[in-house]
Amino acid sequence: MKNIAIYLINKSIGLYINLYSYVNPIRATQIAYSLFSEPMNGKFTKENLPLILQETLTESLEFDGQSLQTYTWKGNNNVVLLAHGWESNASRWAKLLPYLKKSGSTIIAIDAPAHGMSGGKEFTVLKYAAFIDVVAKKFKPQFLIGHSIGGQACLYYQSVYQNIDLQKIVVLGTPSDLEIIFNNYRNTFSLNSKIVNGFKEYCLKNFNFEVAQFSGNLFASKIKTKGMVVHDLNDEIVLFEEGQKISSAWKDSVFVETKGLGHSMHDDALYQKVSQFLFEAK
Repeated sequence: MKNIAIYLINKSIGLYINLYSYVNPIRATQIAYSLFSEPMNGKFTKENLPLILQETLTESLEFDGQSLQTYTWKGNNNVVLLAHGWESNASRWAKLLPYLKKSGSTIIAIDAPAHGMSGGKEFTVLKYAAFIDVVAKKFKPQFLIGHSIGGQACLYYQSVYQNIDLQKIVVLGTPSDLEIIFNNYRNTFSLNSKIVNGFKEYCLKNFNFEVAQFSGNLFASKIKTKGMVVHDLNDEIVLFEEGQKISSAWKDSVFVETKGLGHSMHDDALYQKVSQFLFEAK
């Protein structure tokens, strides 16, 4: 019953946007974009800080007038930076942390734009990558790990900012093509061609890219840093083929196929493999 209710709500929202597009197409497109870019979950305050984050040194940085929340588990001079995915927050790394801590490394997790305790209402991969750059300049990480859209932000970050201090990058369950993400969104709400075209024009005008060209495998092709791409055969959120595309374009990367982990990819054996790649493999 819950799934049916969600389905009907989504289709009703889509119908409203479609009808409104005939009255005010610009405003209708803005509504559709806001629905696409503004997370509904993943936020919290200091008063309900997740337990795993209560043991950290918290620090709020600033970028472009917005707060950028960081959480640090202090260790040695090796620094690992963690970037979570959509409608999540820095606490999602709780199960990976013990494996990273064994190395003695300093671990820094961030809240993405409009997530956790970071500021803003809007999330974009471009802004997330800019957040990563601010943190990287301050903390000088040698290792970068991203999950889901956080992984795509890591790929975009390194392809654009070319951080020569980064030694290795790991991406987990990461989407490649923005067009696939957008088409899924379009189908969820059954949006009409007016909205689709308006959305693409909005991205070109405001972010200077075409949706079809915003691709993780394109970003990966420009990365010289060593990488590990991990994707699960049973991922129902991001297609397995997306991970394969990224890995095939990333010259110095290894591809790890898992089965039965889904999109979250929480698994002791996998995390052991990630740790070995970061701290033991050359």
